[in-house]
Formats: sequence, C-alpha cells, structure tokens
Amino acid sequence: MPDLLSVYDFDKREADAYLSEASKMEVLLRKGKPLRTLSGKIVANLFFESSTRTNFSFQAAAARLGATPLAFYSDKSSAQKGETYADTIQMMDGYADCLVIRHPSPGMPQLAAEIANHPVINAGDGGNQHPTQALIDIYTIKKLKGKIDGLNVTLMGDLKHARAMRSLLHLLAMYGANATLCSPALLAMGPEVVSRAKKEFGASIKETTKPSFAKCDILYVCRVQRERFADPDEALRMASEFRLSMGSLRAAPKSMAVLHPLPKIDELPKEFDSDARAKYFEQAKNGVPVRMAILKRCVLGK
Repeated sequence: MPDLLSVYDFDKREADAYLSEASKMEVLLRKGKPLRTLSGKIVANLFFESSTRTNFSFQAAAARLGATPLAFYSDKSSAQKGETYADTIQMMDGYADCLVIRHPSPGMPQLAAEIANHPVINAGDGGNQHPTQALIDIYTIKKLKGKIDGLNVTLMGDLKHARAMRSLLHLLAMYGANATLCSPALLAMGPEVVSRAKKEFGASIKETTKPSFAKCDILYVCRVQRERFADPDEALRMASEFRLSMGSLRAAPKSMAVLHPLPKIDELPKEFDSDARAKYFEQAKNGVPVRMAILKRCVLGK
C-alpha cells in the first residue's frame, strides 16, 4: 500500500486521481451519505508539532470514512520520558493501519516509512514538504477557477520556510500555471525547488520582492514562520515588511481569489475575511474530502 511522503513521489495522472476521488467524496459529504469505506481500520495521527487544520481534518476524514482515528501528541507521550522516535513508530505501527505524521524535522516521515509496515502520510516535515496541503490547494484552485493551466498564481510571504509553498509550486508547475514568487530577499524560495520545477515542467516562474496583483488570478499568502527563526526580532521585522493593507487589496482585481494555508496572523487585515475574494476558510474545509481521498488510496491501495 502506498505512502504519501512528497509531491515528488507522484505524477500528474496520480494527482488527477486524488482530485477526482476528492470530488466524489465532496458530493457524498454534501448528500450526507454515511461511508464505510475504511470500516474496521484505524488511522493514527502522530503529531510532534502543533496543528489545528491538518490534525483535525485528518481525524474528520478518517471518521467520515468509517475508520477510527487515534490522536498522538508528543508532549503527552512517552517521548517525554526519552522513548526514541523509532520505537514510537514501531509501536504505533502495531496499533494502526495508517500513520499520519507531522514533525518539525525534515525527513522524519520518510524515516517512519522505512520502519513501519503500514502506509505513512507526511502531514508536514519542518520546512521541507506538505504534499496533502498542496493537493488541497490545487483542488481548491480548480474548484474556484475551473482550471489550473495558464492561471497567474502569486505565492507571497515566507517562501523560505513554508513547506506548503514548496510543495504547491511543484504542483502548479505540473499543471501549467504561471507562478510569481513574492517575498523579502532573505525569505526567497530555495533555488533547488525553483530550478526543479523549471527543469521538469518548463514552468514559467518569476521572482520579485514587490507585490503586483494587476493580472493575478490567485493570490496565495502565508505567514512568516517565526518558530523557524533563530532571532525572534528578525522574524518580527520580516513580518512587518509583508503585511497587506485593505487599500492594496481593494485595488486588486475583483476576480482574484485569496488563499492562505492558515493560521493567519497579521499578514492579511482581519476585515478582509468578509471580502468575497477571501477563500481561505473554504480552502480549509476542502481539507476533509481531499484527505478522505488520500486515506482511501493509501490504506486500500486504490
């Protein structure tokens, strides 16, 4: 049964399969039909880093499929007594049919996949990858605009540390979108991520330090990830540089949709939540059907 560790692990055909299955799941959810697809299965969420949406949407997705979700939090586990990560994985692998792992260090879900006999899903590993969030984002964009190919998508904020942005850029390139990367110079996307997208897909990717939304179809904003800075003052300074005002947003196209992986802090004005272009809560809601599709494929292998 397949793991889901990185956006580099699947091609467009497989991505399409996830999106198609998610669309079916959303229809069934809307109709209120109970699903027993994973009846008798157990899905364990192993979160070594804090989370709201990823954690609870995976739990909701498992429950909606008839599986039993288990919630593991490292600060309330034997990890506090010195139990090793490898031992924790091996133990939980004996309890569950699928392991959903979030960890502050890159590569830890991959290590878990080497240890576990059951499928492992990467729910975010440090500043590295967040493949399930990227699938949610692509699903949301396609729902909003009816397509992805040829869209102008601006990724704005802390592109150095934002794993969701790294994963999303690859999928945007895979689907033929035009990407603009907008960040302070010190928070630019890693060049290896950009060059890979260009090499594999011939992607159109521009990089800038000054936002411009004149021809923007999708504006995807992320917070400055202060927890990944050694100097808290530097993080605050960077955050103050990339705050959007209502004035700049009012001047943006009325057709532009604004996404955010959440949590949002102060990079978007609170009053923008009521703007028709604010689609980030809809985006978060899409996490359930998309993660239902992911769980079904990973647990059942189809």
